[in-house]
Amino acid sequence: MFTPTTVPPAPLPTPQLTELQTGLSLLQPLSRRGTGPGLIVVCPETADPLAIVDGVPWPLVKWAEESYTVVQVQPKALDSGAETVFKDALAALFECEDCSPKRKVGIVVYGASWWNALATSIPANNIAGAVVYAGASEAETLVASPVPVLHHLGGQGGNFGRTLERTAEKTRYWYPAVKSGHFAVPFQADFHYATEAVAHTRSLTFLKPLMGGPYFDLELLWDEHTFYEFEDRSVEHTMATMVQEPYVNHVPTLTGGIGRASLSAFYKDHFIFCNSPDTALELVSRTVGIDRVVDEFLYTFTHDRVVDWMLPGVPPTGKKVEAPFTAVVNIRGDRLYHEHIAWDQGTVLAQLGLLPQYLPFPYPVEGTPAGQKLEYRLPVAGIETANKLREKNAEPSNQMFNYAVREAKEGRNK
Repeated sequence: MFTPTTVPPAPLPTPQLTELQTGLSLLQPLSRRGTGPGLIVVCPETADPLAIVDGVPWPLVKWAEESYTVVQVQPKALDSGAETVFKDALAALFECEDCSPKRKVGIVVYGASWWNALATSIPANNIAGAVVYAGASEAETLVASPVPVLHHLGGQGGNFGRTLERTAEKTRYWYPAVKSGHFAVPFQADFHYATEAVAHTRSLTFLKPLMGGPYFDLELLWDEHTFYEFEDRSVEHTMATMVQEPYVNHVPTLTGGIGRASLSAFYKDHFIFCNSPDTALELVSRTVGIDRVVDEFLYTFTHDRVVDWMLPGVPPTGKKVEAPFTAVVNIRGDRLYHEHIAWDQGTVLAQLGLLPQYLPFPYPVEGTPAGQKLEYRLPVAGIETANKLREKNAEPSNQMFNYAVREAKEGRNK
């Protein structure tokens, strides 16, 4: 099903930015498929529109990685007038061989004033839908759209406690925790990575049905990636399934890597060749969204070697472990962008016999004589966690409710 590891993987897509005219440029899809529908992106001026900093790309690159054919419009292009901008941008998309399908184009605008300058000139016969990033205080100034529109509104004001509004004409999301509507523009003070990521997923959910995609088999892409990780154990092929600057974060141990060079070294030196031969993943549930796969699974292995991404500094114990895991895998176009992997580290340590049953409790407890030393039972389960995730009736619920502090005694076997 997948490329044999005896065959070198295909090279990464190479960005080919074409300057169309002042303030107008075109970038082909940065996906393995290499084709995708057209998208007009209106964003601020930048010195390097192909920049990726700490794994965060400029919007032009991000949308191209989603497999859109992107025309970037910078403010100076608006001097020629909205109708001219649309005419030139659409002509460039329709003439581009990689733009497919050609007649369903989207528009994303990073700023209220630019949207207001363009909205009344939108050619509804060619533009399928629009996404606007603006400040919450600007919400009521946004010009109505002749096409379906999604508003992302950052900062305080105007929402009266709401975070979502849907009408026949528009959908609005408010983000009161960020400073302004600039939260989605990288490389400046108000950029907020996590909020921008949430908004981007919502933008894809909004645009893709209107534009007919692009759609990919996300389960198959995730399966391809794990095949090269755990079965073929090929760093080169594993990295070929990922975008230019991906990242992996193993939440409990802070292991992984940010960027291609760092992540490649992590896979080579600390992951792919460090896992036990009997490592297996037992899927419990899977949720597939517009741009991600979320897996709940049991990760099983024999601790017969140092597995430093999971148990840094812990010598092999020879014991078998079955641990509940979750993986949140973000996919851009047909390549992975990031993995957030989390697991129950307590149950891993308990199954390896590396946790005591009781530990000293360092705080006073009401009703206990002053100076009396107490100890508490760790609220951590062993193999029972895996048993109950696999089968809900395998273990009784709420047994830890009976746990309590007790008087500590010297020399007690814990």
